[in-house]
Amino acid sequence: MPPIVKDLGELTGALLVFGGPYSNLQATEALFAKAEQLNIPATNIICTGDVVAYCGDPGGTTDLIQKSGIHVIKGNVEISLAEGAGDCGCGFEEDSACDLLSVQWFNQAVKEVSADQIEWKAALPDSLQFNFAGQRFEVVHGARTEVSRFVFASQDHAPLLEDMANRAVDVTLAGHNGIPYTKCLGSKVWHNAGVIGMPANEGQPHCWFSLIKEQSDGSIEFSHHKLSYDFNTAAATMRKKGYPEPYAQALSNGLWPSLDVLPEVEKLMTGRPLSDQVRSQLLLPLQQKAA
Repeated sequence: MPPIVKDLGELTGALLVFGGPYSNLQATEALFAKAEQLNIPATNIICTGDVVAYCGDPGGTTDLIQKSGIHVIKGNVEISLAEGAGDCGCGFEEDSACDLLSVQWFNQAVKEVSADQIEWKAALPDSLQFNFAGQRFEVVHGARTEVSRFVFASQDHAPLLEDMANRAVDVTLAGHNGIPYTKCLGSKVWHNAGVIGMPANEGQPHCWFSLIKEQSDGSIEFSHHKLSYDFNTAAATMRKKGYPEPYAQALSNGLWPSLDVLPEVEKLMTGRPLSDQVRSQLLLPLQQKAA
């Protein structure tokens, strides 16, 4: 079956982008409260997938997002649930710590999502495209042709950017890896908003989302923002339902229970607050297309 690509047309006004709610109802509620505070409508909010994953309320989180009216694409977990697969499809190495822990939370999540919710997940698009500030945007989960591919800031983006250029895509909004960053090479941008369901392995319990705004000079501003939420309640829910303890601990200590998926550069960043480049606003003067 060919991938479902949904074109949103032209978007205007500030955009809020986030990834990986990960069954974390408290973080998802906090994200929507932040959007309301910022006066950003649902039509300008984009989720890069994996509504369900590590945390303790897959049904409640799915219900909240489903009713919100925001734009959502399939992550690997949505695909696995829709296909009735036996695992999350995260791309973890077999028998690694992440792989063994994922079996536990995935089996629990399967019991808590309804048939209607799985049907909704199955109907989600695989990617989104839209125009914003004269640029062509694309939203993917991991990468366009590999939904569960981990793409981290330290890795070579040249093949991805070449693919974007061949298809006249200027900006890719991606998810899946859990650590936010923005990378600009030439006139192309690869932007990962991070996730809201788990901290970013920096030793602090907050999570991350991003805002994208057009500036008066026609440039586009990508800014990464911390999201604080009631992580104690989220962790308590996980423990009450018997979800894996290492991920419940991660919500409070801000550290991932396994570093299996990380390149060496990102492994060395464990426990260190993300850099000022990530925390601060990043203004990228994108080349404007001729009218």
